[in-house]
Amino acid sequence: MNFVTVLGLVAATLTTFAFLPQLLKIWQTKSAKDVSFVMLIFFNTGVLLWLIYGLFLEAWPIILANGITLFFNLIILLLKIKYK
Repeated sequence: MNFVTVLGLVAATLTTFAFLPQLLKIWQTKSAKDVSFVMLIFFNTGVLLWLIYGLFLEAWPIILANGITLFFNLIILLLKIKYK
């Protein structure tokens, strides 16, 4: 694995798992009132497009990061809908 791939994987790991504390806080407090619904829609759409882009390029750092990020943020979106 070359340096650029490792760099991409480290960046992907940090930015992806940055959403985990928010997800856990929403889950624990059962409140997502401070999370913008419109932001979640735009963000999830963008992440889905990044995932598709990564699939076309066969770029694993992009695919993994955006796949996991999309998963986390879809849960946040579902919790936003559930706890409104």
